[in-house]
Amino acid sequence: MARLFLDREPLTQYKDRRFNGTLDEYLDRLRASTTLYVGNVSFYTTENQMHALFRSVGVVRAIVVGLDSARRTPCGFAFVEYETRADAERCVRYLNGTKLDDREIRIDFDWGYEPGREFGRGKSGGQVRDEYRTYYDAGRGGYGKLLRDELEGMRASAEVGEKRARDDGAEDA
Repeated sequence: MARLFLDREPLTQYKDRRFNGTLDEYLDRLRASTTLYVGNVSFYTTENQMHALFRSVGVVRAIVVGLDSARRTPCGFAFVEYETRADAERCVRYLNGTKLDDREIRIDFDWGYEPGREFGRGKSGGQVRDEYRTYYDAGRGGYGKLLRDELEGMRASAEVGEKRARDDGAEDA
């Protein structure tokens, strides 16, 4: 069936490229889903803190904290599943953009949690966006992975090039 109008308010700002199906199937899953994606979560936010916030708008069925696939530590996102679609819609409407652990969280509809989706997809094991971060963010593990590697490389080469003082007062050759 042809679409008669363009939805000017999309269900989600994010398209999961790993969804195995057509765009119509993806949109149908989003329209029926009670699962939400929560982004920009501090690495130090606990599941209890999340429960306290998300149960304020409805009955929470489950919370799955995103994990770094290499270290198995929190990496800044979560899936929240509600009992009803109305609860999930309330959450997006009222909690998207609120602060949790001093961070403005992003909440968006998700097509549904499946085992394995809780792991970060970045090359370093965490989230891709954290690998490219060029500023320091204590709540997200400091500098981005690429910049951190570059800084560590610069520090190591500086240490190799420094002259070290010897115990006997003589200089190294």
